[in-house]
Amino acid sequence: MGIKQQLGMGVTTAVLGLTLIGGGTFAYFSDSSVTNNTFAAGTLDLDAEPTTVIDVDNLKPGDSMIRDFELQNNGSLAIDTVTLDTDYNVIDVEGNNTEDFGDFIEVEFLYNANNLDEVIYQTTLSELEDMSPEAISQHIFYPELGDDGLPVGESHDLVVAFNFLGDVDADLNQFQGDSLELEWTFTATQMEGEQR
Repeated sequence: MGIKQQLGMGVTTAVLGLTLIGGGTFAYFSDSSVTNNTFAAGTLDLDAEPTTVIDVDNLKPGDSMIRDFELQNNGSLAIDTVTLDTDYNVIDVEGNNTEDFGDFIEVEFLYNANNLDEVIYQTTLSELEDMSPEAISQHIFYPELGDDGLPVGESHDLVVAFNFLGDVDADLNQFQGDSLELEWTFTATQMEGEQR
């Protein structure tokens, strides 16, 4: 490499060094601001009071029992729909049942305790167990809750009549001493999300 090239490289290096030093001392104005944001999810809390709707013994064909209970919205979000899932277990003490005890327990969902003849929906426990929760909601809860659902802090009274059907064509003696354990699971869904 010739002397001119070495001198040229030296000058270029010196100019580059001065540029970096000069650029390092040049500054812009700046400012910053911090925002604090929170996303807090609401709660969906459906309660049934009392938790034991019915507990009877010594039933006989033709008996009828009326019970009422409350569905309560104890959460911070409005409830849009309520569904019901039915599950029951028959305890056949003699082991002689040829029919389902649930076929002979009729369930009537009533509008209120003052007008017991106003039936919202009528079915048997066995049919209720086979229905989808959405179909049950449409038949039982929608007529009362409607499009408004169950607002926060409110409750809905549910009145139910249980009837031990006395079918004369059936051998009801097979159910003597038997019992039926019923479990109802109520499930709430939220209202649709909205622009906020």
